[in-house]
Amino acid sequence: MPAPIILAPPEKVRQLAEMRRRRRELAEQKRRRAAPQWLTPGDLARAVEPATVQTPALDLIDDALVWAYTTPGARLLISMPPQEGKSQRATKTATLWALTRNPELRVGIASYAQGLAEGFGREIRNWITTYDGTEGTLDLGLRLAPDYGSARRWQLDGHRGGVVCVGIGSGLTGRPLDCLVIDDPFADAEQAGSKYYRDRVWEWWQSVGAPRLAPDAPAIVILTRWHEDDIAGRLTSAEDGHRWRVINIPALADHDPAKGETDPLGREPGQWLESARGRTPEQWEQIRIQSGTRVFTALYQGRPSPDTGNVWLRHWWRRYETPLWSQHPKLPGAYRVNGCDEVLMSWDMAFADTKGSDFVAGQVWARRGADVFLLDQVHKRLSFTDTITAFLALCARWPQASRKLVENKANGPAVISTLKSKIPGIVPITPTESKYARATAVAPFVEAGNAFLPAAEIALFDTEAYVAETAAFPNDAHDDQVDATSQALRELLLDGTGAMAWIEWARQRAAQTVAGQTPEHPPGDGDAAQQEPGTKPDTPPLPAPADPAAARQQARNEAFRQTRW
Repeated sequence: MPAPIILAPPEKVRQLAEMRRRRRELAEQKRRRAAPQWLTPGDLARAVEPATVQTPALDLIDDALVWAYTTPGARLLISMPPQEGKSQRATKTATLWALTRNPELRVGIASYAQGLAEGFGREIRNWITTYDGTEGTLDLGLRLAPDYGSARRWQLDGHRGGVVCVGIGSGLTGRPLDCLVIDDPFADAEQAGSKYYRDRVWEWWQSVGAPRLAPDAPAIVILTRWHEDDIAGRLTSAEDGHRWRVINIPALADHDPAKGETDPLGREPGQWLESARGRTPEQWEQIRIQSGTRVFTALYQGRPSPDTGNVWLRHWWRRYETPLWSQHPKLPGAYRVNGCDEVLMSWDMAFADTKGSDFVAGQVWARRGADVFLLDQVHKRLSFTDTITAFLALCARWPQASRKLVENKANGPAVISTLKSKIPGIVPITPTESKYARATAVAPFVEAGNAFLPAAEIALFDTEAYVAETAAFPNDAHDDQVDATSQALRELLLDGTGAMAWIEWARQRAAQTVAGQTPEHPPGDGDAAQQEPGTKPDTPPLPAPADPAAARQQARNEAFRQTRW
């Protein structure tokens, strides 16, 4: 006789079914953790935020974050223009992504304010509670521990992993961290410009942040650059600065291929960042104009320039308030320079085969005695044809610039060859020293207050951009304006066109006056060799210093001598 079939009570059947379902769910969660379905933070971002816009910049950040979380002891520094998704990706989504891969991970998030840091933690926590698989939603495979639910500190159910959020200056008590994310340690330019705040952030990193890291734990810093001495500057210049992998994504690609420089996104020079917020090139350009050169270079290019400079300090430059020029009486569109001894141009050309990646710098300088004045400037990316057009236009605007100094490198030889039969006074200059040596050689004249820039109210060019580049030299990406300036100042104040001869003559005149002698006449004025009253007849004349341009300068220097001596 067959054994009777005994049916289990319905309640028992439901319990067994629930146990099997729970086992399957746990097995599925384990499988997901073993083989995560999101290969990068960007993959997860599109899952939890379907409206996410993925850009090439975020692709690069994704790759760097994967590297940081999979490399023992990684150090990652990310700088990028504001409001382009770096915090959303690197602090929020990447932390969530890391926890889906390893729920044992203890992550610390720090920012300039406790509230901002807690905001990051709250959004990560909300994603976990929202995407728990209920009602057919996405299941991240993570659950919050019931007794750890605050935005400031929470833990995953059944795991040691979780997030703790602090403001810079607060303590990080408790267990070690398996990762530390520092996002925007400065609130604004005022904080970043304060040495007190910069020291405070740095001391927090040294005494609180870094010591909490477990062995081989990664550290990730995300920020917008405000100051060259911010935490990014200090981290990379420290003794172990080589450990930091730096990802700086500028808004505008302004690298110089001729110097071996590349863009992190592979853009051509002059291309704007593809914006996660949909900014157009025209809107980027408007941001550049509104920000001003110094702010734009720091916040949007990630290259803050020093407050004081390296070779030429910012405060050395003096300003003149009244234009030294007036409308030319005979030439429409041209200027006449008033009361100066000499006017010249100085050009630094771009390289011929870099598709306009370099800037062309053409400057107009005037000398009045021992003082020099920058009057006008062309500073643009120009093709060879456009360079010729700009050269001719600047010559037409300043007809008194008798000499046109052209560095005999890059496009310089081609420009000289094309224009030498059309424009008189083009002088090839072949530098024999480094850029740094040339700038250093004329730095004393800038420091002494002999170099003047026009005040912003009368300037014919962007003086702020000029000072920013000279202040950043030799660390800036471009030095075209510096090269043109050092070339002009060297010629005006060092190479015997009159000013240095006058300075030397004045020095010797004072020395001989003390000794009871007086030099016969200033240098370069051979037809004015008349003895001054009181000069001894048997006193030998003071030899004039070497001055290859003496004849050309004679008339102008004579007029200056009459006003000064």
